[in-house]
Parts: sequence; C-alpha cells; structure tokens
Amino acid sequence: MTAISDRPQMLPEEFEEFARLAARTVEGVRLEFINGKLGVKPVPDGDHGRIIQWLLRICIQARPELFLHEQGLKLPAYRKGNARPDGTLAPSDAFVGQGEWASVEGVLMVVEVTSYDSDTDRRDRSEKPRAYAEAGIPVYLLIDRDTCEVVVYSDPDGVRYEQVRIVPFGKPLALPDPVGIELDTEPLKDWVR
Repeated sequence: MTAISDRPQMLPEEFEEFARLAARTVEGVRLEFINGKLGVKPVPDGDHGRIIQWLLRICIQARPELFLHEQGLKLPAYRKGNARPDGTLAPSDAFVGQGEWASVEGVLMVVEVTSYDSDTDRRDRSEKPRAYAEAGIPVYLLIDRDTCEVVVYSDPDGVRYEQVRIVPFGKPLALPDPVGIELDTEPLKDWVR
C-alpha cells in the first residue's frame, strides 16, 4: 500500500478530465489546479461578474487591439499546473487554436477578483502572484473586495514580482507597461459587501 504522501501529484491531463466531470455533477464550485494541487473556488457572484464587465469595457476602449479573455493558462513545465484567471489581457487572437489551456505567450496581464471564501488569502494573495511571476506574466491585477483595494504586481523576475502598488478603491490607478491603461477605481466601491 502506498502512503498518500508517497503518491505522485495529479497530472494536468488527469485534472482536466476530473474538472470536466465535476462541472457536470457539482453545482456552485469551480476547480483549479495549481502546483500539482487541486483547489476549489466558489462560482463567482454577480458583483464579481460586474467587476470583470467593468474592466473588460475599460480595456476594450483603451486598447481595442486587446481583449480581456476568460482563458485557462498553462504554466511553465516546472509549475506542473494550470490556472484559470478571472481575466487574461492579451491580443484578441492570442488563444486561437490553443484549446482549454493556453500558453502564456502574449499575455500582458492576468486579473483576479477576490471571492468571499476561506481560501482567497492563500489562493489569490499568495499562490497566484508567485505562479504568475514565475510564468513571466508582466502584470497581475488583484481586485481585493475584502480590503477594498486594488493591488498591481509588476516586473516579474521569474520568482516573484519586484513591484507591488496598492491603492484603495476610489483612487485612480495607472496600470504599468505593457498594459498602459488608466483605471478610475471609484465604481468598485459599489460592488463589495
């Protein structure tokens, strides 16, 4: 008999099949696979969706050649995982032909909006910034509904983001290059509990 700690981690292909089955049978959750570990995230609420809609509109108006995709990303081989950001800013055709899990090539920014669950701290504030920095994604935008702040991570060094800027909801925010979009974060105040 093999001890659980001796078992190999779940492979990305195994996760994908498991996630497809779970999506058909379990309501109210979304599965994620980060660092070879299975995670469960609640289905986003209406305010969460409205925040993504707000950001999508801003991105399209400011940078019409880009789109805020809802796209699963393959992380580099040493990550042994996939992540599905709430938004992935990339050229409009960046993921054509790539399937459910796409390369991070061409991705300018990933976006996460915190959920009201016990795993948000570990997932959105710790694991994902590290995973996205290791993948070389230039900007990680965290819209933190718990703290009513917007956090911008930039300048990945392959391990972590070297720059972190935090502004409270209501303050203007310039997203760094290569994104180069200005955000008026005032509306975010209306979409928190």
